[in-house]
Amino acid sequence: MGLLEGKVVLVTGGTSGIGEASARLFAREGARVALTGRRAAEGNAVVSAIEAEGGSALFVQADLAEVDGIPAIVEQVVARFGRLDGAFNNAGVAGGGPITEIDEAEWDRMIDTNLKAAFFSLKAEAAQMKKQGGGGSIVFNGSVLANIAAPGTNIYSASKGGVVSLARAAAVELGPLGIRVNSVNPSITRTPMTSSLIVAGADGVDTHPYAAGNPLRRLAEPEEIAKAALFMLSDLASYVNGQALVVDGGQSAS
Repeated sequence: MGLLEGKVVLVTGGTSGIGEASARLFAREGARVALTGRRAAEGNAVVSAIEAEGGSALFVQADLAEVDGIPAIVEQVVARFGRLDGAFNNAGVAGGGPITEIDEAEWDRMIDTNLKAAFFSLKAEAAQMKKQGGGGSIVFNGSVLANIAAPGTNIYSASKGGVVSLARAAAVELGPLGIRVNSVNPSITRTPMTSSLIVAGADGVDTHPYAAGNPLRRLAEPEEIAKAALFMLSDLASYVNGQALVVDGGQSAS
């Protein structure tokens, strides 16, 4: 049996990068997977890939910044699969810049997607799990930049720091219902969202401004972050609650 055999898991932002890798891994581990995203072609392609491997998946096209529509996403998952056992709240955007140049529009874009949408996803997911009688696991995709910082990361760091604190507070509140809440905090990962700043080194080792000095001397791959989320969602982590699992190759330790 797979680590998620018989479970229904929702992955937000599941059309590419860490979200896609996670949706496909969770399906291989036995979960029936629902994924969200703004791009229908990419979302349907992920579903087709999962089904080609014998899995079961559902794509729900949605922009999570429009938080009023989030409860309907959970309703569609339940209508298709009958319940919700886990969620990986992965959807997010990158950006930032010098503090003196950030405007309100950029602040709103970052906070609305990375933090506000994360809270309202949590709210809808927890409500469904409570309705089922409790139990479940909710995991947020945070960032090592909630723990450390670099110039220009101010808003992003603030949004992800909020996510980590939200997960901790939710774990305390929802724990009595048997609902575990945690986060995974990756360092820079090779995804379409980060590709514009990845530089191929002459020695064959790719670099990124936010990964300087990483002890492993490389970027994370999406599948490596997906495996950490898999652990948190699975029963292997049945007594792990309110924690932030840093997956950064040792960057924050150096």
